[in-house]
This record gives sequence, structure tokens and C-alpha cells, in this order.
Amino acid sequence: MSPPVAPPGWSRWLVPPAALSVHLSIGQAYAWSVFKPPLESALNLDGTESALPFQFAIVMLGLSAAFGGTLVERKGPRWAMTVALVCFCSGLLLSALGAETKQFWLVIVGYGVVGGIGLGIGYISPVSTLIKWFPDRPGMATGIAIMGFGGGALIASPWSAQMLSSFGSDNSGIALTFLVLGASYAVFMSLGVLLVRVPRTQKPVKDAPSVLEGVQVSAASAVRTPQFWCLWLVLCMNVTAGIGILEKAAPMITDFFANSSAAVSASAAAGFVALLSAANMAGRIGWSSTSDLIGRKNIYRVYLGVGAVMYALIALFGDSSKPLFVLCALVILSFYGGGFATVPAYLKDLFGTYQVGAIHGRLLTAWSTAGVLGPLIVNWIADHQKHAGKTGSSLYTLSFVIMIGLLVVGFVANEFVRPVNARHHVPAPRKAADAGARQQPESA
Repeated sequence: MSPPVAPPGWSRWLVPPAALSVHLSIGQAYAWSVFKPPLESALNLDGTESALPFQFAIVMLGLSAAFGGTLVERKGPRWAMTVALVCFCSGLLLSALGAETKQFWLVIVGYGVVGGIGLGIGYISPVSTLIKWFPDRPGMATGIAIMGFGGGALIASPWSAQMLSSFGSDNSGIALTFLVLGASYAVFMSLGVLLVRVPRTQKPVKDAPSVLEGVQVSAASAVRTPQFWCLWLVLCMNVTAGIGILEKAAPMITDFFANSSAAVSASAAAGFVALLSAANMAGRIGWSSTSDLIGRKNIYRVYLGVGAVMYALIALFGDSSKPLFVLCALVILSFYGGGFATVPAYLKDLFGTYQVGAIHGRLLTAWSTAGVLGPLIVNWIADHQKHAGKTGSSLYTLSFVIMIGLLVVGFVANEFVRPVNARHHVPAPRKAADAGARQQPESA
């Protein structure tokens, strides 16, 4: 399948909706916490076990993005979106079978492994295409698309909660919910497959710079630079801090106020998940667009520095004020989403557009690591504290202190980001293949 080239007169503003159709669908992953209590009850799981499908999905997201990034660059966005559709929706159907037969391992394989591959390929599918269509506003362009991934739970969370209420929260009701999600998302993602196009020229916007101007670094060279690994650490720390709340959002807010007069119902907890999704989504477009104005390094200083302050406020005062808890969580999730949406533009600034999709894919292994670290830290500590007889906010205080430390580590790593040394630059990318061919005999 060759990349579909836009015909003359094609509007670049048709590409973000194509990306959104995929990202809004795979963003269902952020609604996983809605499934945790029903699965724990129906299949006799604890909090750490019920997090496994989500953790595997995030791990496979990063691995499939890393290994598939170059292939996505070569075969184009339509191929990538098709693969994402097949894998993600098949994973939901396998999860339905696992829930119906009470085989939790099948839920892990379906949602976590097969669906996770769909997440990774689908996530990176439009990134380099959008940067090429919007060389004048890369932060805004990637923010629009990646906003969909953050906003997926805004739809999926209340929708899934309603289906679980209607179908039942036993294993059969969970299975039917997965089945409806898989079939519905297959239809919606098909719209993106049909609509996406790549630009005809290297300069699709009048008076904008060519997408191949400036510094250009290959994916193979990028992973050998300290800039790449500093950014890897920055993304990993930011994601770990955000995903720790997001994966356990519904039971967390319930636990936090369980001992107060303002107890949180299951429906209110699902609403909190949807609210976090809205903040996640808004942060992706709002903060990434802001980065076009104040610079990528400065915006990450905000994400990491202010994020640490928000965590400190929750740890110290969150259980005494529900509005404070919700507000701080919303800010943290907006930074979490903004970090994802800004990083492609940060990569473009450092490494150029030559193989930015492949570089982005490799960087997302940081997400895989964070997808294990965040939920593991929060769930393991909460389970341990519960076994020790603690309740309420005490289940999470230690986790939040750890998150503050991780954000400080990320802040320091961001300060070490500098322009890439000229020895890593490639010639004009149109001639890069010829340059590589000339270098091979010399090194032989």
C-alpha cells in the first residue's frame, strides 16, 4: 500500500480530522480504570492484577512504535492506520472472549498485546505527516491529533460505564461492552483510513519553510545522541507521574474520600475519569500550541516543575478538600497530555523532519517504561498499605512523594538538552541515501 498523495487543491485541514478518528478511538485505553472494579469483582483480581492489561498495552505501544516507526515512515499513514484498526479492534474482541470465558490471560493478550500493537502503530501513524503538512505550526498540528488520544476516554469512560450498568458488571456484561467497543471503533477508524493524504511537495504552505530545511538527523544517528536520551528521560518521568493517577483514577478518588462525609459514588468516579480525560485532551492542544510561542524547553520546565508542586499539594492537603484534589489532578493530567503532544515538535526542532516519525517511535519506549512504572508504583504501594491496615489518602501518600522525585529528575534532564552536534547531521535528506551508499565502500 503506497502512501496516498493529496491531489491539487487538497486542504491540509482535512488531515487532522483523519488523525483524530484514529486517536479518539485508541484513546479508549485511558478509560481502563472504569473496567478495573468490575474485573476485580468478576474475576477475583486485586488492583495490581487488574492493571496488567493496561500495562501490557502501554508496553506494546512503545515497543511497536519503536520497531514499527521506520516502517510507518516508508509505507505511509494509510497503511499504519489500517494496521492500527485491525490490531486495536481485534484486541477488544479477544478481550470480550476472555471476559466471557473468565480467562483473564486472554484479556491480557487481547487488550494488552494485540491491542497494544494497534495503539503504538496508530499513535505514530499521523505524526510525521502532520509535521510535513504544518511546517509553520508543528506544535499545534501534532497537538490537534494527539489531543484525540487524550480525549478518547472523555467518550469511552461514560459510554463504557453506561454499558456496564445496562449489560451488567459481571463477566458477560464486561464481554458485551468490549464487543460493542470493538465493532464501533472499527467503523470510526475507517474514516481516517479513507481520508488521510500526504503532501505533494516539500513546501505545502506558501511562505512557510520547506520541511527539509535546517538540521536533519537520521533515526540511527539520533539514538546515539545525548539529546535523545535526555528527552527519553524527560518523557518517561512526565508520563510516569501522570499515568500513575490516570490508570487508577476511579478507585483513587473513591479511596481518598472514603473516610469523609463527601464519599464519591461509582458514577461520580467515572465522571472524574472523564474530567481527567478532558484535561488531558485540552493540555495536548493548549500547551503544545503554547510551545510554538515560548519554546519546547520552557514548556517542559512548566510541565515538570509545576507538576511537582501539584503533587505536593495533593499529598499535603488533597484529602481535606475535594476541589483542591480535583484541580491539582486536572493540572497534572493537562501537563501529561501536553508532554505527549509537544515532544514530536521538540524532536523536530532537534533532529529535523527527515525521519522524525521513526525517531518519535523509538522515543516512545519511554512510554512503555512509564506504563509499567506508574501503575506499578501506585498499585503496589496502595495494595501494600491496604494490607497494613491503612485506608483513605494514606494508601497513596508515599506514591505521590515518589512522583515528586521523578518529576525533579525529569526537570534536571530537560536542562541538559542542547542543539545536536554537527557530526550527527546528514546532508540534504534528498541526497542522504546517496551519501550512505558512498560511505559504505569507505568503511569496508
